[in-house]
Amino acid sequence: MPGFEFPVSEEEAMVPAAPSVLVTGATGLLGRAVLKEFQSSGWLVSGTGYRRARPRLLRCDLTDEDAVRALMQQLKPDVVVHCAAERRPDVMERHTEAAVNLNVHATSTLAKEAAVCGAFLLYISTDYVFDGRNPPYGEDDSPNPLNVYGRSKVEGERETLRHCPGAAVLRVPVLFGEVESVTESAVTSLWLDVQNVSEVSLDHRLQRFPTDTRDVAVVCRKLAQRQRQDPSIRGIFHFSAKEQMTKYEMAVAMATAFNLPSNHLIPLTEQLAAATPRPINSQLNCCRLEQLNLSVEPRAFTSAITDCLWPFTPDKRWRQTVFH
Repeated sequence: MPGFEFPVSEEEAMVPAAPSVLVTGATGLLGRAVLKEFQSSGWLVSGTGYRRARPRLLRCDLTDEDAVRALMQQLKPDVVVHCAAERRPDVMERHTEAAVNLNVHATSTLAKEAAVCGAFLLYISTDYVFDGRNPPYGEDDSPNPLNVYGRSKVEGERETLRHCPGAAVLRVPVLFGEVESVTESAVTSLWLDVQNVSEVSLDHRLQRFPTDTRDVAVVCRKLAQRQRQDPSIRGIFHFSAKEQMTKYEMAVAMATAFNLPSNHLIPLTEQLAAATPRPINSQLNCCRLEQLNLSVEPRAFTSAITDCLWPFTPDKRWRQTVFH
């Protein structure tokens, strides 16, 4: 009833309230992992989605400034982890305006509102801000993106730090994790090629560092927790797995992990003319996180990808037969 208050005991009154976090893009691959990580660490968690919003998540069009303002004023979170983005480079080349609206303009609005309510904003960015010609890249190296996606993320970084000076940017490489379908990640998509019976040509030129979303989520939580005690936690950070692999090598590793043949996978070493330009090797130097003791030891690719893909094997009992 209006005005009714639950009585609070003296012990309860002395317990500090758990910190609160808002995760944008909480229906996405990384957002789901971040949501789960903060929840399991005792934070008060809210998450937004849009087209895929589901029970217990808030539906919010992040390109609607009024909706973002109302959301932030209602929740007043201590931390915002901004995972929502158009992250498919080929889609960005075709639908640039809509993607820039989400990656740049929505980020700008969120940064302004985070500054107003005093929230720590953590913006998820990408290794694609670099051109890949001179790796590894440190946090202070100048971005030089090769495609629309990379340019939009650089602009998103700038908007974040311009409107919310206490914010942080976390650049990460290509991600994989617990997927709802194998096509949700460029890494797990390779499972379709592994299972193919006919020959498949896979890129063996571009060097990648496939990284588990669970590891990224832990880094996000550690950054947020440390920042609550130490406001110098701001600016740009890098996190990446350490195993360097082409798409061809990832697919062969998947085949090996599941005892499947890989001789139908053909390494392709020349560039496809029509492809969206991508950096040849945008390896990230992650020493800033490591020096602050905020990094995690990345999971080995073979065991991590096995975790993600076993639900998509024809025999769902595969995991029991292998591990028990």
